[in-house]
Amino acid sequence: MNPDDLPAPAEGLVLTHFFTVSDVPRSRAFYADVLGGTVVLEENPCIIKVANGWIILNPGGGPTDDKPDVVLRPPDDPHTASSFLNVRVADIHRFYGMAVAKGAEFLTPPIDRRAELRCYLRDPDGYLIEVGQATGLLKGELARTDI
Repeated sequence: MNPDDLPAPAEGLVLTHFFTVSDVPRSRAFYADVLGGTVVLEENPCIIKVANGWIILNPGGGPTDDKPDVVLRPPDDPHTASSFLNVRVADIHRFYGMAVAKGAEFLTPPIDRRAELRCYLRDPDGYLIEVGQATGLLKGELARTDI
């Protein structure tokens, strides 16, 4: 483990995304393979550096003394989401092809939403991940609202 790869800023803050997962090795493989992340720490917690951010994976549990009334668990309803990981890519069609070849299952292929091309996939626990490429937004065109 290289301390420079950890989400530990010398000043200010860094933003990480934490997922409660049912199987750390399975999720670790997904984020390393499909998103091209580098595993910084295998477990307790699993930390994966992806591009300019970090994903932290840990099994569910709780409560703990610092969150006394909170239990962490993976999602139980794949049709409801209150938040999701948003991944921005330079070439969505290239990313989509590479991810599908690695076994990723998308809800749809990339769709043109005027401001962006985007599509969604799920990780092994059912977390929703948006993959998008800015297109019209770079020219001031906002997202379509007619669909």
